[in-house]
Amino acid sequence: MLITRASEYAILSLILLSSANKPMDSETLSKELSIPKSFLAKILQSLAKAGILKSYKGVNGGFVLLKKPSEISMLEVMTSVEGKAPAVFECSPSESNCPSEKANICSIWPFLHKLQGKIDFFLGELTLTDILED
Repeated sequence: MLITRASEYAILSLILLSSANKPMDSETLSKELSIPKSFLAKILQSLAKAGILKSYKGVNGGFVLLKKPSEISMLEVMTSVEGKAPAVFECSPSESNCPSEKANICSIWPFLHKLQGKIDFFLGELTLTDILED
């Protein structure tokens, strides 16, 4: 599940908004990025609700970054648009919540748990600035 279309579109929108000198509305963003407007509007609202974007209403309204690109982590972006933290595997993140109740005998759970921790750390450190520079 790590990177879904919603996360991809959120990141693309943030890249475009980071270079805009005025608010951009969802229709303009949707045309620029070739993303369905209704889907993008939900993503933008999630980013605004998370405090990543600010929305302005009216004729000259739209969305602008509320934070500096260096303050926007990819973990924050992905969590806000997905409604939960991105997961590499379908297992439960804790042994006590294992749906099969076999975590104590699962030979790969410790590895997957460690991998998830490393990915969470990486995404938490990776900012919009890092993506803009690549």
